[in-house]
Amino acid sequence: MNKVIILAAGKGTRMNANIPKALVKINDKPMIEYLIKSVISSGVDKRPIIVASPLGRNFIEKDLSFYDFDIAIQEEALGTGHAVLCTKDLIGEEVDNIIVLYGDHPFIKKDSIKNLLKNHKNDVSMMVVELKDFNDWRKNFYHWGRIVKNEKGEIEGIVEFKDASEEEKEIKNVNPAIFCFNKNWLFENINKIRNNNNQKEYYLTDLIKLAFEQNIKINFSLIDAKEAVGVNSPEELEIARSLAV
Repeated sequence: MNKVIILAAGKGTRMNANIPKALVKINDKPMIEYLIKSVISSGVDKRPIIVASPLGRNFIEKDLSFYDFDIAIQEEALGTGHAVLCTKDLIGEEVDNIIVLYGDHPFIKKDSIKNLLKNHKNDVSMMVVELKDFNDWRKNFYHWGRIVKNEKGEIEGIVEFKDASEEEKEIKNVNPAIFCFNKNWLFENINKIRNNNNQKEYYLTDLIKLAFEQNIKINFSLIDAKEAVGVNSPEELEIARSLAV
């Protein structure tokens, strides 16, 4: 059995909204609604878990009342790793694999979710966006984490933009935050994440480096950049609206 977690505890402050960011609308529909429809129609998980803030819970339950899902509450904004840890009590013993998605990445298709699970061979798998540059609408990706590979072309870690050197910022492989983890490995290792970064947050992406250090081969597949677009500012929201179909 497989479980999908959608992280949606972010505030809409930068979007000048008094609702959770994932509920800001694209073409009259909350952006997270595009994603939850893809998740459910993929058949991977008919009842995903949405991680919300305490203040955001009622908004999410109201706006997504037509869908089946569970809610996990992230009491403090301590990062994406902490957000996933907040779901632990909702993950049943029968679950084998966990896919983690973000509520502000609205355009991920059901086939991509299925393919991520299909290609999941070891404890950790992920998707990668390869860009030719950061111009035009692709500037949405500039502040994303950079994927660092070794000389063999294997993924060895992800550097968040705020922690990246100028050289690392030139990397054109970026992290769309689409992961699949073996459940047991995930919860055995998630408490090993540390918050020794500029934001003092527990980054889920640090698990990639941890997996590499454990000699775990990280399988990855590519996802189309337009499908992976995320929204973190009013400007990025307008770009997403222009790409919506």
